[in-house]
Amino acid sequence: MQTITVNIDWEDNYGAYSEEVSGCVATHKTLEGVKHAYIEALEFHLEGLHKDGDEIPAVMKGKYRLDFVLNVRALLHYFEGVLTRSALSRVTGINERQLGHYITGHRKPRPEQRIKIVEGIHRIGREIDSVV
Repeated sequence: MQTITVNIDWEDNYGAYSEEVSGCVATHKTLEGVKHAYIEALEFHLEGLHKDGDEIPAVMKGKYRLDFVLNVRALLHYFEGVLTRSALSRVTGINERQLGHYITGHRKPRPEQRIKIVEGIHRIGREIDSVV
């Protein structure tokens, strides 16, 4: 089974796209909504390719699954109001101001920073789970 990586970003809405399937994008105001919209857009895109006689991307031939990956801005936006920047700063070691730059899009984090943020969110989740 092939895997299609779908990148999710945040601007004024969530936006989804895949570098493996050019020309297929979706937007929505919620994370679940953009995932659903992308699935529908991908089906519509595939139908259009068939109808027009265009080549189907290799990753879409046969069975495939979608792997949704949030970039740092989308990830931080999703958890805004749930996790404070202070808590995230404490577990990641990333300055609160820098986290703010990532949320607003003024700075783009290096891949290592994304790993720290994801691991920090998981750590906070484990800490909450351990006391509930």
